Amino acid sequence: MQFFDSARAVVVKLTDLGVTLLALAIVLQLLFGSAMPFLGGDIVANLIAFIGGLGNNGLVGLVAIGAVVWILTRR
Repeated sequence: MQFFDSARAVVVKLTDLGVTLLALAIVLQLLFGSAMPFLGGDIVANLIAFIGGLGNNGLVGLVAIGAVVWILTRR
């Protein structure tokens, strides 16, 4: 069981790092515009397209958003 606890801790830390990097990329793009070569693309447009795609799927999109929120808020 210790292996699974260690693996879970690593996954949680990587998820936290990913969310932090995503937030940083969004803030940088809002401050400096979309012409930032070191971000690798239009982060905000990709995020809007992702959320729009979930919204177009009705109940499935709502369940997916709920699952993502649940995963990110539980500690």
